[in-house]
Amino acid sequence: MEKAKSGLFVSVNYTGTLDNGEIFDSSEGCQPMEVQMGSGKVIPGFESAIMGMSINETKTFTLSPEEAYGHRDDSRMHDFPKSDIPAGMEPEVGQTLMLSTPQGQQIPARVDCIDDEKVIFDLNHPLAGQSLTFKIEVVGISKTATQQHSGCSSDCSSGGCGCGDSGCC
Repeated sequence: MEKAKSGLFVSVNYTGTLDNGEIFDSSEGCQPMEVQMGSGKVIPGFESAIMGMSINETKTFTLSPEEAYGHRDDSRMHDFPKSDIPAGMEPEVGQTLMLSTPQGQQIPARVDCIDDEKVIFDLNHPLAGQSLTFKIEVVGISKTATQQHSGCSSDCSSGGCGCGDSGCC
């Protein structure tokens, strides 16, 4: 029986939960997530857990922050003068906005604090600093991609990879 190894495309159904049991992302009700093994397009611990699995095999595992999105980094907190916020835009604490880098790349930023003069954005991944538990099932292994990823970025920079919007992978 073929096993997941570098270079192969592996399709998995998954559910990701936080320590408190809250589901932060899932493929339930969607097509399985397809991972090209060895491509580095999912968090390292997730890919490592899939390595060596066979079709119909299931596994539950927990990733430490180091194996997932790392620890929160205070240097990723940035403030901007309120005058730099485009006219008509009214950011709210907790809201996620897309910011543009000088190179034109779009990055998600959560509004952390607003005062009379500035807006402070948190550029840490929303799951940074958290342990993540995944329940996965391998449902396909192929030498070639079996899915077209229209509307979904495999590096999760535009949101989630599954049905969720938290960008688990």
